[in-house]
Amino acid sequence: MNPLLHPLPSEAESIPSPSQFTYPFCYRPHPLCQLAAKEVIDYCHHTPEMYPQEGKMFGVLVVEHEGKRYYLRAFSGIYNGSYHHEGFVPPIFDLQQGYFREEEQRIVELTQRIQQSKDNEEKVTLKALRKEKSQALQTWTFRQFRMHNAQGNVADLIDIFKDYKTPFTEEEYLDYKEGRTPIKPHSKVGIPPAGAGECCAPKLLQYAYLHNLKPLCMEEFWVGPSQGSQMRVEGHFYPSCQHKCVPILTYMMQGLDVEENPLFRRGQALLQQVRIIYEDTDIMVVSKPSGLLSVPSRNHGEVSLQLHLSAIDPEIRLAHRLDQDTSGLLIAAKNIETCRQLQKQFVRHEVKKKYVALLSAPLSPSLPQEGTISLPLSRNPFDSPRQVVDYRFGKPSITHYIYKGNSRIELFPQTGRTHQLRIHCAHPEGLGSPIRGDILYGTAADRLYLHAESITFRHPTTGEWMTFTEKA
Repeated sequence: MNPLLHPLPSEAESIPSPSQFTYPFCYRPHPLCQLAAKEVIDYCHHTPEMYPQEGKMFGVLVVEHEGKRYYLRAFSGIYNGSYHHEGFVPPIFDLQQGYFREEEQRIVELTQRIQQSKDNEEKVTLKALRKEKSQALQTWTFRQFRMHNAQGNVADLIDIFKDYKTPFTEEEYLDYKEGRTPIKPHSKVGIPPAGAGECCAPKLLQYAYLHNLKPLCMEEFWVGPSQGSQMRVEGHFYPSCQHKCVPILTYMMQGLDVEENPLFRRGQALLQQVRIIYEDTDIMVVSKPSGLLSVPSRNHGEVSLQLHLSAIDPEIRLAHRLDQDTSGLLIAAKNIETCRQLQKQFVRHEVKKKYVALLSAPLSPSLPQEGTISLPLSRNPFDSPRQVVDYRFGKPSITHYIYKGNSRIELFPQTGRTHQLRIHCAHPEGLGSPIRGDILYGTAADRLYLHAESITFRHPTTGEWMTFTEKA
């Protein structure tokens, strides 16, 4: 018996297998994977060498073998100092030994020589040699990750990423942000990002294909404490990352019957729920349902509130946006000048908004029932669309809150940063409790329980103050 095939818990016997494989970039956890994930978390906490000294993304893949169901388990990258742990699938390529380690050591030695040298010409020569060796080692490494798919094909990471844009390196990002270079870094086409192929989802599928196992469903989840600004919660499920895993998994799932992206499916149905709350010759106040994009996105199709309103009147423009999963009130302008005037009010923080949310857990007794959260936020260029708390480069974000009990909270943003309310609720330095259904910073539910309930602004033509309210 293969020691990496783990039997599912007895409760799984009554749970049918899914009809299609998991769409890994937006999903609700399948009950089979939930049972398997619980076992993995329990195992980690009760096995000394697996105890979570650090937070890490884990994954499970439910497979069929000789008519029976089992699950595989994996972790991303290195866990507790090793790529290898008993009972977990091995890395696709082991970076801890052989040629890679030898070349890596030579590069480290070059760095030491550069630091010790007092001759500028020698430093320039050594830096050029280090760059040449680093690029050669990187290319060689990407060629060693030979990924399989369900059609029986094999491709390395260089081939897989040839048509994809990948973000700049973290080193390039920090050099620009900290002023060491005036050149703003840009995404590159055809160069895999560092760490590609080391996430748990590719490792799981690779092992299944190499051992003739039929993939049924797969999920990824967090084990251990949250790391830095990542805002991960143990036991919560998360979609596969965008910049590393989209190209790889898209290739590896070829030949599987994969669920359709649910964001494509539900767009047209959600348009039927759009309601016009108020309208005159200059403005329109609209109610947007959760799950509908405010504006088009190349990643999620062309169904959006903006295009829906443009079909009514080509001149209509949204004066602001709501996150896709947030429901509630939006203001639209019927001409360019009205839109400009409304946007000026947003820039000057004259528009007052009230949101209501349900937290995933009651507010901690140690926190005041009413207060203000202030955290510096910036986008995470290496894991879009997630945002992070960033004390070096983040921009100020301020939210006033009033806790109403039973996990219900009212939120009054004074700034309008991306995902501001979601992070202010989820982050340990905020409320420490994600909004229910927040798949990015918490865990999935039937929807994100965040609703833009009220908005107050000056009419751009009459100057009259107007308030609109729509209960969730």
